[in-house]
Amino acid sequence: MEQSNTSTPQVDAQIGKVIYTAKSHTTGGRDGGSSISSDGRLDIKLNVPGTPGNGTNPEQLFAAGWSSCYFSALQLAAGQRKVRFPAEASVDAEVDLRLAPEYNYSIEVRLNVSLPGMDRDMAREIADAGHLLCPYSKATHGNIKVETNLI
Repeated sequence: MEQSNTSTPQVDAQIGKVIYTAKSHTTGGRDGGSSISSDGRLDIKLNVPGTPGNGTNPEQLFAAGWSSCYFSALQLAAGQRKVRFPAEASVDAEVDLRLAPEYNYSIEVRLNVSLPGMDRDMAREIADAGHLLCPYSKATHGNIKVETNLI
């Protein structure tokens, strides 16, 4: 792997300065493999979805990553609007792994947002604004089917 010899953070005028880079090493894939982060905080076994075993799978990891990122974006959107963010708020992510003929795999996502006590119109505004702030939402926009439901 070729590495850059520069010690200064990379900056792209369109998307800003790199503030963090996650690194992981994976062997074996989703059928009995494992992944470990460069700092050792994430050390997981992998299993094919729906099969026995004590490992997780990429769809669960994607659901956890997106829901946590999107939750933070909702908090930011509420703060920008000077609206109290409910302490009991939550985001439940559901990631469907789909298979069409000829091994054409894809995913679909449902983000179920709970903002208890918040006015429904404001909750919808914040849920929509969250997608404009969340890097996962931006990365997947127009690439996969996503539903955002207020629950």
